[in-house]
Amino acid sequence: MINAAAAIGSHNLVFITFDTLRYDVAERAMQENRTPFLASLLPEGQWEKRQTPATFTYAAHHAFFAGYLPTPVPKPLDYQRLFACSFEGSATTGQSTWVTQHSNIIEGLAAVGYHTLCIGGVGFFNQQNALGRVLPDLFMESHWSRELGVTDAHSTQHQVALACQRLKALPVDQRYMLFINLSAMHQPNCIFSPPDTGGKRPQGDSPQTQLDALAYVDTQLAPLFYTVRTRGDSLCILSSDHGTSYGDDGVWGHGVAHPSVWEVPYREFILKAGAS
Repeated sequence: MINAAAAIGSHNLVFITFDTLRYDVAERAMQENRTPFLASLLPEGQWEKRQTPATFTYAAHHAFFAGYLPTPVPKPLDYQRLFACSFEGSATTGQSTWVTQHSNIIEGLAAVGYHTLCIGGVGFFNQQNALGRVLPDLFMESHWSRELGVTDAHSTQHQVALACQRLKALPVDQRYMLFINLSAMHQPNCIFSPPDTGGKRPQGDSPQTQLDALAYVDTQLAPLFYTVRTRGDSLCILSSDHGTSYGDDGVWGHGVAHPSVWEVPYREFILKAGAS
């Protein structure tokens, strides 16, 4: 168990959501060696199956930013959260939990000297309307453009490049909280699948096209974690916010209570500075 109460103040925080990524797709990608960088990065080269507190992006991230990250399956009786916003009677707040008096951990981290940085992806981070500004406005610095969004076939490349640029612009002794919402796994993820022998790409999304999108993401992440390692020790959280259904039991999409939606890949770990 990571002692977040001890890590905050001495470690940077890197929080990446793989938007809409199903657990079974992430696990299959590992088994088929489609995500070799993630296999080298995650402890034991494995994802952990957890359950998300919400079934669509906006609600899930509100929960995450209040300290309610996806919970283990099954949930232990002594489960303690990494982060919490202070309120009386919390059964999952313990000695290793970092607690803030603010209503969300983003503003709580800013209050103790962290620079908070958001690299948006899907529509709830696009800052194009009042709803799309709610989550980004929690951060001291937030970014979004169409090249970071769901319709760009190079979105992760652009997101990583921007994140590295902004981290390198910070003073070397500045602690930071970096949040990235990776958009590639969200529909239309079929834009990441290779064409068939006839030169045609898939006409719709499926578990296979989402796996292809995740494989693309994997090829783009190394520069980000190289930059992260140059700036000190980091507490890292990699997670999906929710999955999605592709006709499972007659269900399509997300925002519904179905295992393909609420079962998500998750890992938390400490990344040491300068580690290979």
